[in-house]
Amino acid sequence: MDADVTDRAGTATEPDTTSGSEPSTGAPGPDDIDAAPAATPANPRRHWLRWAALGTSVVILATAGAGWWFYQKLDGNITTDTTAATELHTYEKERPTPVALDAQNILLIGSDSRSGEGNSKYGRDDGGSQRSDTTILLHLAADRKSATAMSIPRDLMVEIPSCATPDGTRSRARFAQFNWAFEAGGAACTIRTVEKLTDIRVDHHMVIDFSGFTDVVNAVDGVEVCIDEPVKDVQARLELPAGRQTLDGEQALGFVRARHGIGDGSDTQRMDRQQRFLGALFKKVQSNGVLLNPARLYPVLDAATKSLTTDSGLDSLSDLYELARSMRSVPAEKVQFLTVPRQPYSQDPNRDELIESEAKSLFERLREDDPVSVSADGKNEQGGENGGKSDGKSDDSVKRSGNGSDGGSGSRATGSPSPAPTFEGTNAAAGMCG
Repeated sequence: MDADVTDRAGTATEPDTTSGSEPSTGAPGPDDIDAAPAATPANPRRHWLRWAALGTSVVILATAGAGWWFYQKLDGNITTDTTAATELHTYEKERPTPVALDAQNILLIGSDSRSGEGNSKYGRDDGGSQRSDTTILLHLAADRKSATAMSIPRDLMVEIPSCATPDGTRSRARFAQFNWAFEAGGAACTIRTVEKLTDIRVDHHMVIDFSGFTDVVNAVDGVEVCIDEPVKDVQARLELPAGRQTLDGEQALGFVRARHGIGDGSDTQRMDRQQRFLGALFKKVQSNGVLLNPARLYPVLDAATKSLTTDSGLDSLSDLYELARSMRSVPAEKVQFLTVPRQPYSQDPNRDELIESEAKSLFERLREDDPVSVSADGKNEQGGENGGKSDGKSDDSVKRSGNGSDGGSGSRATGSPSPAPTFEGTNAAAGMCG
């Protein structure tokens, strides 16, 4: 009995390796591990998918990082005009009340300051002094189906209010040339002068200098123009042959600033040339895919933003993008250019003054966001004249339609339709070569 018990106990603790049976309990021994079947070879396709996923993640992160860097760089290029904001806030009660809330009125100021990087070659820096070489009030319709750019002559005689000056004093109110406002009190003084002149609320403003303009033109590979006669203007650093040609940034700057050796030398023709060139530039940007091609858009944005000073409402890249996006769908023929109705100043033919009735009509149309039309000859679609010429110095006349009883705004009291007043001007579709 004892032997039997011992044998059974032994068989319980010593598995029979010859029988091929395996124990039902207990941890596997070393021999069992060695005898385990070999692992299935890794699937090459899975390895490839893992590496592809890792590579894609790296590319996405790198792209996002680069995109953020580009965004930060462009955003940091823009200078915010805090001085103007302070001055405008001080005189808020004197400013016009916005009428068409969804419309936008943006004052574009081309500064002829020689201070700042790249600007000294255009002349001597008089201690940082600056004047408004070009001023345009850009009205974007509330429905964003049209845009009207109204040039304000720098020689226009206007009422300029007392403004804060760079040295901390205040200028005295005066009746003087329009561009004196920018020289005396910068953008804020110019805005207050424009609002006093037009009774139109200026929502935003932008100031761009010489080098910024040249860089933008270069970024779109130049702009095509057609010139009837050879041009040579030493002061504008410009010499061009007659005919169709593409101007680079330096040539374009001289072209839009020239007053000698081109045309009759008047500021009237210079403004007309500026308007047509800006129309051609808009057409170039809109037609060659710049707005939809990041590789082409970045140089344009970089050129524009690094020479741009704006109010706080447009001082970020996202703000500027929204502005550009809102204009992207505006047809080129609905981007219109004209000049404020004016005539030679009665006391000095080298200065301008408003033609009050016609200027009032135009200002009211823009203020109320009512349509305005332009044509090369100042005639309406029926071929009729819209009024007398506004400038005795040249053919750059501004005319309006209607019978004069309602300021050119149509029969609003009766609700009957009335054609929009037609002013002499051009549009972006026309370009510089027709």
